Amino acid sequence: MYPVILAVGFILITAPCLAKEKITVTDLAGREVTLTKDPDRIIGIAPGTLRLILYVGGKNNVVGVEDIEKANPKTRPYWIVNSDLHLLPSIGPGGPNSINKEPDLEKVLTVKPDVIFITYLNKAKAEALQRKINIPVIVLTYGPFGTFNELVFDSIRLVGRILDKADRAEAVVNYVKDSQNDLRSRVQGFPAEQRPAVYVGGIGFKGTHGIERTETVYPPFEWVKARNVAMLAGKKGHLFVDKEKILSWDPDIFFIDSGGNELVRQDYVKKTDFYKGLTAFKNRKVYILHSFNWYMTNIGTVIADAYTVGKTLYPKQFSDVDLEEKADEIYGFLLGKPVHAQIANMFGRLGGSPELPGIVNGKQAVRRFYFNPPPVRRNDDV
Repeated sequence: MYPVILAVGFILITAPCLAKEKITVTDLAGREVTLTKDPDRIIGIAPGTLRLILYVGGKNNVVGVEDIEKANPKTRPYWIVNSDLHLLPSIGPGGPNSINKEPDLEKVLTVKPDVIFITYLNKAKAEALQRKINIPVIVLTYGPFGTFNELVFDSIRLVGRILDKADRAEAVVNYVKDSQNDLRSRVQGFPAEQRPAVYVGGIGFKGTHGIERTETVYPPFEWVKARNVAMLAGKKGHLFVDKEKILSWDPDIFFIDSGGNELVRQDYVKKTDFYKGLTAFKNRKVYILHSFNWYMTNIGTVIADAYTVGKTLYPKQFSDVDLEEKADEIYGFLLGKPVHAQIANMFGRLGGSPELPGIVNGKQAVRRFYFNPPPVRRNDDV
């Protein structure tokens, strides 16, 4: 009988040691939340949340995904790499209409999460939700919509701390910062007066847009000190510019966001004279950038776009950079797998030229873009 008593005693003594650590954190809404560190079951709700979980390596803890994540599966690098997540149960529709709203509680409770990560939920609503379902709610943010803001670093670190993956989270933050520093250092000292004037059109914001939709504070331009003519408008953020204004600015180099490629192509066919009046189109200085604003900011794509802009504007300073290899390095680090080929197959090659009359190889008969996919629904754009 004694061995049995000793065995039971051993279990009683050691069982408490198996309990996970409790921690108290401050989320991005300024709330103090006490929860179990390294939770077994988690979900990410609202724009960009799942991406941050995957960046820090939390895939195996995810027990449900939003319907919007399963839609347009080739538009987001993190989903291309982790497409098997579509097998998980739905936790609600998601999408921009879910921002700062209570989630679908029936579906959320069905998957029994230990922690709920959610973006852009205000403090009062987060507190009310947590009290209602008695599950820790952690609010994250990327900062203002459609931009790159360093508040996202705080979100990444917070997810890493909760999932007991702080080292990985810090590595992700450092990789992004190192990329920014490399880009800036390459153009440091380049004479401002020698920088070509640039413009980016076709940027998506709550939908697909054509050449008139641009961005004044555009991260791929900002990080390489590009001379963005849209800044002449005297406004910040997303901007709708009429064609006459674009003609008056007449940028030396034109970039087209791949999300708006098809609309620009259609517009070119209808209003060819306008495009022929632009110096960049006449000189074949028109290039493709990949759309990074799909369900909040795809950080890896921002970095890849910035290297593309840098190599286009400053070829000597970026002579050692192969854009496809660089993109695969970026996605490989952030997501564990190079996916540039899949993205390029749908959206066109980074830095490639759209095939329009007079743009590529002098083929005046060409009437389509290098990328001319079927229309893609963009209601997941924020």
